[in-house]
Amino acid sequence: MKTTKIYEGSHQWIMFGRDEGKPNNVIDTNQYVVRTANRCLLLDPGGAELFAPMMAAVLHHAPVDQITDLFASHQDPDVISSLGLWDQALTNAKLHAPAIWEGFLRHYSCESIEYVAIPDNGGTIKLESVELQIIPAHYLHSSGNFHIYDPQAKILMSGDVGGAIEGPDAPVFVENFAAHVEKMRYWHQRWMPSNQAKRVWIERVRNLDIDILAPQHGRMFKGDDVKRFLDWFDALQVGIAV
Repeated sequence: MKTTKIYEGSHQWIMFGRDEGKPNNVIDTNQYVVRTANRCLLLDPGGAELFAPMMAAVLHHAPVDQITDLFASHQDPDVISSLGLWDQALTNAKLHAPAIWEGFLRHYSCESIEYVAIPDNGGTIKLESVELQIIPAHYLHSSGNFHIYDPQAKILMSGDVGGAIEGPDAPVFVENFAAHVEKMRYWHQRWMPSNQAKRVWIERVRNLDIDILAPQHGRMFKGDDVKRFLDWFDALQVGIAV
């Protein structure tokens, strides 16, 4: 599994992905870790099939007893079907996830991990001195959905928004936005059901200072490509409008 450090300051952001060992019929995903001195937060830690390589990769950066928090942006299996395995591996951890999905996510087995239900209006996750903002992203594409913004690192982990289907050898950052657009178009038109929800999200995130937009699939956006993506997404007709 490819490991890319995307921010290093008083804390770190690390991206894990491009798993060459995954089956061809399993969608590729990006997993993110926020690492402070003594704690570690896994963002959308992935499907059950990724648990072993993901655990091995994370342990290069933190001992298992410092993996204290997990975040699930929504309920999909590519995001969190590994929950039952993390539940067995972590003895004192919390899962921050949408309140409306608790009864569903517990089907993945959540017995040891404490479920911290996120209300519809979002909230914060505090890791030592780092405070992350939980940004509502409902209906993009799940009816209960959140993204994570780090105002210090200026990173927005944007879940399925910004996603594209890529091979394991693809770069981790967008290098040519115009060429990348066609890899995103069908993804967003099919999986994002509502122009209204899209506009609400765009208005919200345009007020954030973002250096890196980090989706759950495909490449990350940095610098001017963040605004290019927001402008492109704003103009795109999606879901039932298509």
